[in-house]
Amino acid sequence: MDENQTPEIPEKESDDIAQDSVAESSSPYTPISQEEIARSVSVEKPQNERKKKSSRGVSAGTVAVIAALCIIATFMTTYVLLSVQYMHGGGTGSPSGGAMEQAAEKINALEALLAEDFIGELDEEVLTDWMLKGFMAGLGDPYAEYYTKDEFAALLADNRGEMQGIGISVTMDTDTGLIEIISVYPDSPALEAGVLPGDKIVYIIEDGQRNSAAEMGYSVAVSKLQGKADTFAEFVVQRVDSQGTAEEIEFSIKRGYITEYTVEGRLYAPDPTVGVIRITSFDDGTPDQFADAVLTLQNQGAKRLILDVRYNPGGELESVCSVLDSLLPEGPVIRTIDKDGNEEVVYTSDADALDMPLAVVVNEGTASAGELFASALQDYEKAPVVGVQTYGKGSMQTIRSFGDGTGFKYTYRYYCPPYSDNFDGVGVTPDIEVPLDEALAGKSIYKITDEEDNQLAAAYHALPEVK
Repeated sequence: MDENQTPEIPEKESDDIAQDSVAESSSPYTPISQEEIARSVSVEKPQNERKKKSSRGVSAGTVAVIAALCIIATFMTTYVLLSVQYMHGGGTGSPSGGAMEQAAEKINALEALLAEDFIGELDEEVLTDWMLKGFMAGLGDPYAEYYTKDEFAALLADNRGEMQGIGISVTMDTDTGLIEIISVYPDSPALEAGVLPGDKIVYIIEDGQRNSAAEMGYSVAVSKLQGKADTFAEFVVQRVDSQGTAEEIEFSIKRGYITEYTVEGRLYAPDPTVGVIRITSFDDGTPDQFADAVLTLQNQGAKRLILDVRYNPGGELESVCSVLDSLLPEGPVIRTIDKDGNEEVVYTSDADALDMPLAVVVNEGTASAGELFASALQDYEKAPVVGVQTYGKGSMQTIRSFGDGTGFKYTYRYYCPPYSDNFDGVGVTPDIEVPLDEALAGKSIYKITDEEDNQLAAAYHALPEVK
C-alpha cells in the first residue's frame, strides 16, 4: 500500500520507449497494441529491501502506513519500463543447457511419482506458476518477479490508473490501534457517503456482524475494506465533534472506480507566503495535480515553495520526469546505464521552468523516483535538499508478458540523475542534514504540525529569497 496519493500526467515519449525496449531485446517478442501498454514507464517502491533499511534504526512508528483503499496497490518501485509483449513461435533452446535439461527431467520424475500416489490433486497451472516464481527468485535480483494471470492483470490495471474502492487513505492510530482516515478522495464513494478525515474506523461489518477493527489487526481490517467496484464496504467510524463528543456512525458504501491523488498543497502555517507541496508518490495523475497545486498556492499568495517528498517510495518515471520538466531548465533529466556500461540520456527538459524559489525535504523513506526528483533539483542547483540520507534505489526493471496473461519483471538498467552518480544502495545526500526531532519519533508524519516539524522548518530557512 502506498502512503501517498498520485496525480495524473500527460504521457511523454512512452510509445518510443516501449518500442526501444523491444528493439534492444534479443528474445522473440513483439509488442502488443499500444492501448495495452498502459503508461509504459513506471517506478516501483523497493519492497524487498524495506526490512533491511528498517534495521538501521528507522522506527516503524515513524512511517505512516497509508492505504488507498483500492483493489490495486499503487504501482511503485523505481524506473520500470513497461514493455508488454507476447511470445510467438517456438523456443530458442534452453538458456543454460544441461542444467535446465536436468531440471526438466527431475520435474518429469516428480510429476510421474506424484501422479501415482500423491493423495492431493495436481493443479498444473498452479505448479507452473510456482516453478516460475522460484526461477525468478533464483536470479538473486531483489526486484525480479513472476506474475500469475491475476497478478499481471492487476499490475496492468494499476498502471492504467484503474483503481477500485471507496476512495480513502488511512493510517494506524498507534494510541488506539484503530484505522484513522487521513484523506477522502474527491468525487469518491466515501466523499458522497459523508466520510470525513479524522474519522476512526472502530468496526468492520461482515454478514451483519460488527467485528472490532483493533482486535482484527490493522492489515486484516484494511483488507476487509478493499474490494471490487459494485461491492459494498460496511464499517462503523467514531467521530469526535468540536466539543469533544464522540459518536458512532455506520456506513455501507458501494465501491466504485476512483481517481487516486498523490499531491497535497497548503500554505506553510508560520509563513503564509510559502507553500508546501507534499508529493506522496509519482503516478499517472501527479503532473497535473502538481501543476494545479502550484497554481492554487500562487493564487493564495505563495511566493516560495517547499516540496516534501518524505516517505515518497517512487512511482512512474514518466510522471516524475514530467514534474521535473516543469521545474528544470533545458537539459538532461535522467541517464540510464546498461549491463555493458553504455550510458544514454533518456529524458530531457525544455527551457520553460517554474520561476519560484524552491527547497526539497527528504528522509530515509524517500526512494526511487522520489530520490531522482530530489537529486535532479540538486544537480541543477534549483533547490537545496534538506533532511537525511535517502533510501538508495536506482535500478530499472522491465516488465514483459508471455502472451498467455502471465508476465515477469527483472532488473536491466541503472538510472542516474542529470549529472551526479547513480545512487543505488547509497541514497541521496542532502545539502543540509537535519534528522527529525526525537520527540516526534513514532508520530505519523501526517499528524506532525508545521510548528513542530523541524525538518520542514529547516527547509523553510534554506529557501532562497524571492528575486
